[in-house]
Amino acid sequence: MTPTPTFLELVTLVEERSAALRAAASAAPDLGARVPGCPDWSLRDLVAHLGEVHRFWALTVTEADPSGPPPRQRLGSTLPQSDLLEWLAESTRMLGAALRAAGPEAPCWSWWSPEVAPRTAHAVARHQVQEAAVHAYDAWEALGKPEPLPAAVAVDGVSEFLSTCLSSLGAWPHRPARVRYQAIEGPVWTVDLSPAGVTPDPAAGGEPVTRVHGTASDLVLLLYRRIPLDAVRIDGDREVAAQLREWSRID
Repeated sequence: MTPTPTFLELVTLVEERSAALRAAASAAPDLGARVPGCPDWSLRDLVAHLGEVHRFWALTVTEADPSGPPPRQRLGSTLPQSDLLEWLAESTRMLGAALRAAGPEAPCWSWWSPEVAPRTAHAVARHQVQEAAVHAYDAWEALGKPEPLPAAVAVDGVSEFLSTCLSSLGAWPHRPARVRYQAIEGPVWTVDLSPAGVTPDPAAGGEPVTRVHGTASDLVLLLYRRIPLDAVRIDGDREVAAQLREWSRID
């Protein structure tokens, strides 16, 4: 089983996945190419989005105020002011520097509640790995050359999505169900879906009604709606998998 990345490894992975996105954009003959995973966006939009995200979280981590996001006036302009790819590289450097200066336990605001995941720089770094990794996949897919997510990113990505993103969605609107995700690399994750919300790693007892099998990369890409249900193996109640895919619209 791939070990959970440390905080400094997470920061490095954010930087590496941002570099992978920039490499795809550099190789593109046209930054106006459409992005299949974000159909309303061009590659140019994708690059600008990740840069804006990195600048927002760099300031959020630096502010160290868990009570709310930075005021708009503190953010200033987050639009590219120079060469687009160099601007993204600088945005990523700003985020990396802010995270390293803060350290993993530094408090900060986040869109998830503290009941779901800690409001710390570590949790921000962990989610920003997935933000950069999925968008790097998007960029390469726009070139017709989609690349799987690295194993260390993908294995932690399944866990992060289920425990943070999915758990932030509130009450499950369908019949209660237990779903198990099995990565070819070995790890297994189970969630219970109910009117009380999402419960990751529920207590033992009761078999899942739906089992989803695939590489860790495919599981992450499925959860983020980048690949169809047919791209993985689903045993048991397929309708639950389809309902979960429709419900969990996380960008």
